[in-house]
Amino acid sequence: MPSRTSLILACLLLHAGATAYAAAAACPPASNTVTGGDYTNPEHRDRLAVVERFHFTPQVERLERGESGHIGGDIGYTLDHFANHHRALAALSRLGLREKSSQPKGSKYSVDCYFSRAIRFRPDDARVRAIFGGYLLALGQLDAALLQMEEAARLEPQNATNQYNLGLLYLRKHEYGKARDAAKLAYEQGFPLPGLKNKLVAAGQWRD
Repeated sequence: MPSRTSLILACLLLHAGATAYAAAAACPPASNTVTGGDYTNPEHRDRLAVVERFHFTPQVERLERGESGHIGGDIGYTLDHFANHHRALAALSRLGLREKSSQPKGSKYSVDCYFSRAIRFRPDDARVRAIFGGYLLALGQLDAALLQMEEAARLEPQNATNQYNLGLLYLRKHEYGKARDAAKLAYEQGFPLPGLKNKLVAAGQWRD
């Protein structure tokens, strides 16, 4: 006869498994490689052109109107075909913020889910991480944004914009040494805006 403790443990494990399964079902991985593909792969440009011609049009990207219904539906269709479509992810982020909704009208999944799908599809796509970090920052989720921006900078250490934005976030968290290091990397790579340096100077944290 199983003990009460064993039964409780079994129930907890069953619940955890069911919860994980439900989460995976709610945000399935991107798998369309027939009519879609990798946004950064030049060999997939023909398929991309079809999707952008009929769904991710300039009007959709500017969040003016949808082509086949709600704007969120057209952006979602685009991301179903090209999970790491940078401009579509940025547009969806803006739409979510504008609607003050984690799942914009017309989209099948939440904004977080679309980013999760993009990251699972192309874990080494630094631009996806940077866009996600900017979205999380706009929501005030500083720690989560920092994780994404750090990963973007790790994947593309020579990207001056990533280093600059990372430095600004470190500065907001009062991590001055890290902010200074990121700023110097950004400026060494030719980043033109002096704002980060000026903020560090004002805080007495700049070192030439």
